[in-house]
This record gives sequence, C-alpha cells and structure tokens, in this order.
Amino acid sequence: MTRLSPPLAIAIALPVLLAVAVAAIAITARVRGIGEPPPPDTGPLAVAPVDSPGASGPECSALLAALPTELDGPDGPMPPRPVIDADRLPGVRAWAAAPRPVVLRCGLPRPAELTPTSALLEVNGVRWLQIDDGLPQPVQVSYIAVDRPVYAALTVPVDAGSAPLQQLSDVIRETLPATAVAVR
Repeated sequence: MTRLSPPLAIAIALPVLLAVAVAAIAITARVRGIGEPPPPDTGPLAVAPVDSPGASGPECSALLAALPTELDGPDGPMPPRPVIDADRLPGVRAWAAAPRPVVLRCGLPRPAELTPTSALLEVNGVRWLQIDDGLPQPVQVSYIAVDRPVYAALTVPVDAGSAPLQQLSDVIRETLPATAVAVR
C-alpha cells in the first residue's frame, strides 16, 4: 500500500475539512432559522391619518365590504391586520406583508401627480397611477385607481409582486363603475 506524503495528505484533507465545516455551518443556520426573513407582523397597525373626504361615502363602503379577507402574496396568503383607531380612519384596510404591510385607502382626493401626461398602468380593467417612495431603490410603491368615482390607493412593498394589485383590481372593477380620468 502506497503512503501519501504529508504535504500531499494535507493538500487533500484541507479542502475536504473545509467543505464539511461549511456544510455543518449551513445546516446549523438552517435549523436555527438564521438568515431567513422575519415573518410579517400581524399585530395592530398604526396608520397616519390623511385627508380622505370620500372615505365614509357609499362607494368606499361598497368597496371595503367587497374586499377579500386575505390578499395573495409572493409567499402565500397575506392575512388582515387590524388598524389602530379604525373608527377614526374610515376607508383604510391593511394586510400583513414583510417587510412592510399592504395598505388600502379609499376616498382620497385627486392626486396632484395626476396630469394630462401621466403614465397610467391598466390592470384587469382598472387604470392606476403609480407613485414610488422617491428613494433611489424604492422600498414601497403606491398605486392609485384613477378611473373610478372615488380614488383608492394601494401601497405595497416593492417585493410583494403583482398579485395584490391584480386581486384588488378585480374587486374594484366589480364594485365601482368606471369613469373618465379627471386630470385637472
């Protein structure tokens, strides 16, 4: 039987030991949940009040009544989140998503960003004005339905995918009649 020289044995053994150590660290991290994103917060959500003149109107009441309990998300259903002081904030609903919640506001005034040259996105028959948070790499984006009798804004984390927007477009299309886009 041929014996390996000590330098050759070390040259073979070190990469094998390194691979075993890396595998052990990866398995330990996986078991402990290290490096996985935290689950979305499902507790009560504090929402800043904003001017929402139509939030208590019949259109928003109809829309809110038609909303699904859960929204489709990239990692499965997003459960609802209760809104703190919901009685003072009519027209607001929220769902748990990570790292930020998904929030719908109904009854907003016409957005100042809506101009004759605004690019609109049409999703499932609803026209939306897209506004991001203004950061070089946005972390959330708002979509405002601009072709209905009331303005409704959906704010989502950028990595939430298109499912929440598609799902709410269907609800808005079925609940609120289409109107002309008022750019002024």
